[in-house]
Order: sequence, then structure tokens, then C-alpha cells
Amino acid sequence: MIIGRFVIVLWMAICLASANPDTTTTGQLNTFPSGPIPQEEWNRTYGGSSDDVGTYGQQTKDGGYIITGYTSSYGADAPFSWLIKVQHRGDLWLIKTDAEGHKEWDRTYGGLGKDLGFFVQQTKDEGYIIVGGKKSFWIVGNYDLWIIKTDAKGNVLWDRTFGGSGEDLGFSVQQTNDNGYIIAGYTSFTNGKKAWIIKIDSQGNKQLDMATGRADSEAASIGLTKDGGYIIAGYTPSSGSGKEDVWLIKTNSKLHWDWLKTFGGPSRDLGLSVQETEDGGYIIAGLTESFGAGKGDVWLIKTDSKGDREWDRTFGGSNFDSGASVQQTKDGGYIVTGYNTTTTDNVRSYSRLFNSNNIGRVWLIKTDSKGIELWNETFGGTRNDWGNSVQETQDGGYIITGVTESYGAGKEDVWLIKVR
Repeated sequence: MIIGRFVIVLWMAICLASANPDTTTTGQLNTFPSGPIPQEEWNRTYGGSSDDVGTYGQQTKDGGYIITGYTSSYGADAPFSWLIKVQHRGDLWLIKTDAEGHKEWDRTYGGLGKDLGFFVQQTKDEGYIIVGGKKSFWIVGNYDLWIIKTDAKGNVLWDRTFGGSGEDLGFSVQQTNDNGYIIAGYTSFTNGKKAWIIKIDSQGNKQLDMATGRADSEAASIGLTKDGGYIIAGYTPSSGSGKEDVWLIKTNSKLHWDWLKTFGGPSRDLGLSVQETEDGGYIIAGLTESFGAGKGDVWLIKTDSKGDREWDRTFGGSNFDSGASVQQTKDGGYIVTGYNTTTTDNVRSYSRLFNSNNIGRVWLIKTDSKGIELWNETFGGTRNDWGNSVQETQDGGYIITGVTESYGAGKEDVWLIKVR
């Protein structure tokens, strides 16, 4: 695994609210799920003999799927595996599959040194936009934020890097109404990291940017809002007694703040995924170590259009659990994926396959519009497996992109799970 942020859950690793702690609601184990638990239709692994990680996936217009992440098994530096340690090598990886998850093609991008993909989106021209990080100087250098535009077959049309002498990474990107792109991540200064938002045009030329927050802040997720602005979630060091707080920022199209909210308690709390909801509010998923039942719990926060909290829920048991991705579903509820290591007597609720060794599993949670759990399911084997993104599919099912150590060809493989 690699640097800090990728290790907690998302990438088991994004790094990481000022809500009133006494209003946090703990989700209870749902012994009798409301509604049928969906069944796995199929799953696919992609990878070779080394470490291969899937960070984000989405369904494409043709009913197939596009996945990004990084591979240490293939790419420009794979032939030098005898020379370069695995933690220092890897290429950004793009995989296109058909509707059944069978690979149609894949592409690697990068050189000697570790190059990372964190987010991909199909663009209006049916190509793809990918954001991540590129090593500047092979093993010894820092990352630059890297944005790549491809055609429908993954051939590079253009790419751009942004950054200075420190570490700079991009975690989320969206195509904007003017056919440009908005990127969220972080940039490094001498006193630490700051959240970084960059607006580029359709050819990757920078138009606007904003570095904001206290030292060691990150922007993990960005979305477009109905008024033409942006909603950003991430984390920022607490101004009170806590460690990190969930951070929610609303800006206009010029990246001027409309408002900022934080949510958190005495420990670490992270916002990892955000989306505008049908009612004009926002839904955030992430991790809380301040509230809930265990060492870490999935945290789901719903706000109104001004960022004021309407409700929040925690899900988890006595061990470490974290949310990585959330999407509002067609029925007005929410689907969440992440990581579950809960081992309680209530096996049906949090793991059909009870594992006494606290092995992590991909976790899928479905809630109603108020965040009340309808059902949850876990997927995994005898080693650690985790989910990094989830999306409702055209047929009303769900597609999960993540990582498996239990199955596949190597130490870690990209894992795509279709549920319905």
C-alpha cells in the first residue's frame, strides 16, 4: 500500500466536523433487514502477480464499466521489478469492461516510479477524464497532480501536471457545463498540505485555482451543484479539541466560498464522498472515530442546502469500519460502500461469513431517505478486501469497485462486484 491517505479505507487511505456531538445518531445492528438483500450476480478480478488496486469505477453509456487505479504488475516499470521495490513502482491503470465485467481493453500510463489513478469519469464525447498523481523524479521525487484526457479507447488526447516541489495529488474530477473540468485534491506547502481546487478548460489549461484550509487539509471529493457552483468534501484539522473534522465547502463557479461547515468530535473524522441530493441538500460519507460503536465507524451526514445538518448516522461494530463512497439512489435513499471488520454475535447483520480474526470485507449498506438502514451485505474471503466506490446501475443493481487480497492472481487485485 502507499502513502497516508490510501490506507484508511478508500485507498485504505485518504486521510480523513463541527457538528454538535450530542446530535449524532448511532446506527443499530439490523437483525431483521427491511427488504430483500440483493444477491451477487458476478465478480471479476484484474491483476497480475504484484499489487493492483482499483480506486474508482462507474458504468458507461454502453452498459459496461470503466475502472481506474494503479498496477504494479504491468506498465512501463514492470520489467524492472527485480530492481525497483513494489512500493516505488506502478502505473496508472484504466480498464474497460463489458456489461458482464469481461475486459475489453486496458491501458497503463506512466514511467519509472509510482503513478496513481484515483477517479475516472466518462466524458460527453464518450472518452474519459482521469485524475491522480505522477511521480516527478522516479523514486526520490514527490507527486504532481496528474490529469489525463483519453478517447473512447483509452488513447491519450492530452495530459497535464500541476504542482510544485512538494507532494500534490488529485482525488476527484467532474466535467463542467462548459466542457472543462473541476479537480479536487491537495497541494503541499512548507507548513503542510492544503485542499486544492483547480478549474481547467477543455484542453487542460488552468483557468482558476484555490488552495485553502489549515495545514494538512485535503479535498477528497467534488461535485457539481444545480446553481452552477461546486460542493467539496474532505477534512481539516480541528479548531477545537479534535484531530481532524469532516469539511464541507460550497463555492460558486468562480471558486468563491458561499459557506463552509465542519462536523466532528474529539477524534478523527473524515469526509470522503459527497453528492448534491434531489432536495438541494448534500449527502456525505466517510469515517468517524469520534462517534459510533467502535474504533472507527461509517459516518453518513445529510445537510440542507446551506450545509446545516439535518441528520447523521453511524454504522459499525466494535472494530474498525469506514465508508468510502455514497450515492443517492432512484428511490431517494442512499447506497454506501466501504470497509467492515466488525465481528459481533449478530453475524447476520454485519457479516454472513463470520470471521473471528477481524478480516476486513467489502461492505455495502442501503438506507432509506432518512439514513435508516434497510439492509447491508459484506463480500470477501480469508484476507482483507475493501470497497472504494459504488454506483447504482441502469438495471437497478449496484456496481462496487475495490481491492481484494483474498482472490485473484497477486497480492492485491482490482475487484469489481455486481449486485442486484
